[in-house]
Formats: sequence, C-alpha cells, structure tokens
Amino acid sequence: MAKLNIFRKYGEELEQRIRLQTFPLAVKLLKKEADIPGGAERPLRDFSYQLLLCQGFAMSRKEGKTIAMFMEDMWCFEPIIGYGWAEPPQYFLEGHNRFPQDVKDLQAGRNYVDDFPRFAIGQYTGIVSAPLTKVSFEPDLVILYCNSAQLSLLLLGREYKDGHDLQCNLSSHAACVYSVVPAIKSGKCQVAIPCRGDRYSALAGDDEVIFSVPVHKIEDLLVGLRHVEKYGSRLPRNPQMRREPKLPESYLKILGMLK
Repeated sequence: MAKLNIFRKYGEELEQRIRLQTFPLAVKLLKKEADIPGGAERPLRDFSYQLLLCQGFAMSRKEGKTIAMFMEDMWCFEPIIGYGWAEPPQYFLEGHNRFPQDVKDLQAGRNYVDDFPRFAIGQYTGIVSAPLTKVSFEPDLVILYCNSAQLSLLLLGREYKDGHDLQCNLSSHAACVYSVVPAIKSGKCQVAIPCRGDRYSALAGDDEVIFSVPVHKIEDLLVGLRHVEKYGSRLPRNPQMRREPKLPESYLKILGMLK
C-alpha cells in the first residue's frame, strides 16, 4: 500500500503541475487473467460488449474507472497484434490494413507493417488502465493526454537530467500501440498522436497529444519539472507579445557572441 500511495502522489503532482483536463493514466501489461487487480471491470463480462482499447483508456482517464481488457474484449485488431496477443494474419502483413484507403500501394502498406511496434507473441495477454491518483496496481507506464503547451513543459522536465532530445516515431494509426509498446521496449518516454479511432470513437480532443513515461522515469520527470519551475517554466502562464522580450542571461550572452 505504501508504494501505491507514492504512485498516487505522483499523479496528484502531475495533475497540479501540468493542469491536465483528464486523469493521468496508469497502465500495466498483464501476463494472465489472474493478474487482473481487484475491482477492475471487463468490457465483455461487465458491459456485455467489446470496446476499442482507446475507449477503455478513455473510460479510465475521463470517468475514473479501472478497465482490464484481453483479446475477447477487443473491438480493434491493432492492439491485439501490437501487444503480441495473436499471430498477425497474412492479410495484415501484406499491407491491406493501409491500402487502398490510406497509402499509394501495397508496398507502402507493407512499409507500415515493418514500422509497426510489436511485442513478442505471448509476452503479454492483457492490459489494465486506471487513473494514477486512484491506482490499485503497480503500473508499467503513465500516459498523459495533454495539449502542446503541456507537452512542451513535460519535455522540459524530461530533458532536465541529460539534455537529449526525445527520439520517437509518429504515426497516424494505433495510438494505443504507439503510446505503449515503444515506451515499454525502450524504457524511454514517448510522444504519440491520437489516431482516428481515438478521436472518432474515444473522443480525444483535437488539441490533445499523448506523452508516455515509463514508471521508473516519473521521479526524474518530476525532479525536472520542479527545477524548471524555479526559472519560470510552469503552468499557468501569462504570455505577452512584446518587442525584445526579456531573455535569460545565457541567451543574451550567446546572441552577443554571434553579432
């Protein structure tokens, strides 16, 4: 329970610092159904219908529910393939998922397949999501749906420790895969874009992007956010359009070196 309280406090601090419109989302990948935390709801069992995974995530981040989903609960094939719950059919591997509706030809469709992030077959069999502030399990990942100003602040906090840029692949498809699989496999933060399913069926906002942070990176992120706040990088802000606005001393010094 003590460790869960730490995660919940992380959630409270993220909500306060980032000013999110929905709950920070705690996500855990499950190896078997026995790993489902108590109190979790299952779409097919409890609602008598299947869901897109992004809809399950939306129920957690917007309604505060703990939602566990396995293959039988899924109404979309992309997380089933991306999470390695089943072997991808040849039809998918040939590129038909993207052609003809999205790409020029089947070769372009196969290129998408080659880039598509995937876990090994059988590595996991399910997933559970819940608000981080109410989490009843130890998460693998925290996902934040944020706007561009909030993302900018999160990236500042992430960069504090080593200064490196964030390297990530972006896709128009499968936000539930691109926000989870690369972050878990690399152990690094990830940015993803809500896909059509997330927008059309799970009601992600037009101003929302996705920032994912592996759970072992949360403390580093918060340390960074606490640091940059001391220098004025925080929310809310009071932006002003001014000529020759005030700049940090280091900016002015480097600018002077260039003239």
